[in-house]
Amino acid sequence: MFRVTFCEDSRQRLSSFVAEGHTELAPHGEDIVCAAVSAILQAARLGLEAHAGLQISVRQRSGDMELRVAEPERGREDVRAILSTALLACEAIAAQYPLAVCVRRETEAPVRQ
Repeated sequence: MFRVTFCEDSRQRLSSFVAEGHTELAPHGEDIVCAAVSAILQAARLGLEAHAGLQISVRQRSGDMELRVAEPERGREDVRAILSTALLACEAIAAQYPLAVCVRRETEAPVRQ
């Protein structure tokens, strides 16, 4: 199963996402559902970096991707639009393929200082 978790901070702003796994609907390289979700998340990354001009924290390898937006940037309209669109698109695919894609929303634990 392909799992995508979108996190919100304490101010209910999307702050990050973590994606892991594969949909297993077709052989590797032929799975269009997995490719669709991956393309949405890659587009969000490109939009944040190229369009919004952010330096984001990203960890990526085959089957896994983690992206985090710095706290001061989360309230920007362009950042909210990019992350919200990615969430909506992933949720739409998960609704069509509920046995292959799971999308969750979580609240981040507050950072203790």
